[in-house]
Amino acid sequence: MKKYKIMGLFANFGEAFNVIKDVGEGKLKGASIDDITTKSPIEHPEIDEVLGPRKSHVPKFTLCGAIFGITFGFLFLAAAQANFLVQPQGGKAVIPIPSNIVLTYEMMILFAVLSTVAGFMITARMFTKRSPLYSEKVGVDQIGIIIDLDDSNLEAAKELLKSHQVLEIREEVVK
Repeated sequence: MKKYKIMGLFANFGEAFNVIKDVGEGKLKGASIDDITTKSPIEHPEIDEVLGPRKSHVPKFTLCGAIFGITFGFLFLAAAQANFLVQPQGGKAVIPIPSNIVLTYEMMILFAVLSTVAGFMITARMFTKRSPLYSEKVGVDQIGIIIDLDDSNLEAAKELLKSHQVLEIREEVVK
């Protein structure tokens, strides 16, 4: 069975919201709230309440970057201080921990921020080929509702979108 992604473009927010409510109420067999993605130029808290919280992998990138920053920062500083003309002086530490804590903290922040930006770009798929579902109109004034479904429910999904005054329907076969 083939998997499809179908996108409907709406000029009216109310009609787009009604499609989401209908899918949530089970009027489209084979699809649920978890199979819906919205594309819009502005935030819609009403839709976010209905769709519920979504997973985000960006905090995992941030955590990994922070851990790397602490590890790399301390080891880099300690290695530089230990190898730079080691001349033991009476009771003075070769690797001073108090001053290294501040610099290690700054390295943690630097790598956490850099990995957050990289994680956002990777999870937003900014470096991949554009999907056929992409529409410039979504960035201007229209709302896109994307539904993941099987080929047996494709026609029913198109009819549901048409019943709510959809402007354009696009579909993509997912491998």
